[in-house]
This record gives sequence, C-alpha cells and structure tokens, in this order.
Amino acid sequence: MSTQTIFQMQLVLGYVAWLLCFSVYILPRLRSMDRFEAQRAIATLHSFRFFGLVFILPGVVGPGLPASFATFAAYWDLATGVLAMLALLTVRIQPLFWLFVVAFNFVGTADLILDYYHAIRVGLPAMAGQMGAAYAIPIIYVPILMITHVVALYWLVRPQPKAARTLASAAAAA
Repeated sequence: MSTQTIFQMQLVLGYVAWLLCFSVYILPRLRSMDRFEAQRAIATLHSFRFFGLVFILPGVVGPGLPASFATFAAYWDLATGVLAMLALLTVRIQPLFWLFVVAFNFVGTADLILDYYHAIRVGLPAMAGQMGAAYAIPIIYVPILMITHVVALYWLVRPQPKAARTLASAAAAA
C-alpha cells in the first residue's frame, strides 16, 4: 500500500472512530449540560491546540515537510488554542466568554479546513512520513477537533430552548 493510501485511510478511519466514540460517550454528556458548560468543555479540549507548534519543530518533523503547510498549521493552531484559553479565563465575564467561544470556533474551523486545502495542494498524503511524530495529530487529534467545532458552531446558531432561556435569564439576573 502506498504512503498516500495509508494516510488517507487512517484519516478517514480516525473520523469514523471519533464519530462512534463521540456519539456514544461524549455527545450524550455534552447534551446533558447547559449550553455554557458544554461550550466550556469544548474550549478545554481546544485549549491544547498549542501542540500544533510541533509542525515547525525540527527533529519532530522531517526536513521535507513543506513549510507552506507546517507554518500555517502551527500558528493557526496556536491562535485557536490561545482563543480557547481566553474563553476559559473569561468564564465569569459571560459576554467575553461567548465572544472568545465564537472566535476560537471560527478560527479553529478555518484552520482545519485550510490545513486540508494546503495538505492536498502540497501533496502531503504522499509524504506523510515527513510529519514524523506529528503524524498522530491529523490522524488522531484533528478528527475530534473538527467534530467538536461542528457541534459547537451548531449549538451557537441553533435557537436556545425556551426553558434554557428562562434559566439563563434568571441566572443573569441573580
């Protein structure tokens, strides 16, 4: 099997495995939380995106990893992680919290979509070995990041149930 085939197969299977795990174990738990706590949990996961800086760390990735892919992925991951941390740091100032939740989800989603675009453009699947130890990021970590971004963005735009609005209004008044 070619490197490209293995990489693409592992990427797809990463999404399948995470969708199965997410739907059975994580989504029911997130649904049982109020909107604020669910977004806070998702922000906690994304606060670790500083890890993407390994794409520009010599010795972790191979010298043949295209800089056009690595640099963009590293710094946009870092930006997403910092925005998620800012959301977590502002939980007591809800307007700022929600601003940072929206920001890290839009920046993070754009990052992942553009990373896919850059990876295809530079032929990354055929040279996946150049990712070195960072190979696990797109295979294991990226699928759950994308899934949680989709869920978080959906929950941001869907109408809030009336009972939840009443509770949120009461909490804000207290």
